[in-house]
Amino acid sequence: MTEDQSLPLPAGERRILRRDEVEAKTGFKRAHIYNLMRAGKFPQAIRLGIRAVGWDSHEVEQWIAERRNQRV
Repeated sequence: MTEDQSLPLPAGERRILRRDEVEAKTGFKRAHIYNLMRAGKFPQAIRLGIRAVGWDSHEVEQWIAERRNQRV
């Protein structure tokens, strides 16, 4: 695991997360992440190149926080 994956981001710092980082943060695998995206239930990936995508770290963290807040 890299340092980026184990430490929370300083408040307000945004960066692009690659798929392996998103999988580590959510606990979901690629297929489930893409299914959630198609259903409009997960932040959309950002096209970085022909074969590369990433996710806005703020959007992913916000999505995770919303899931936490839904717990009772």
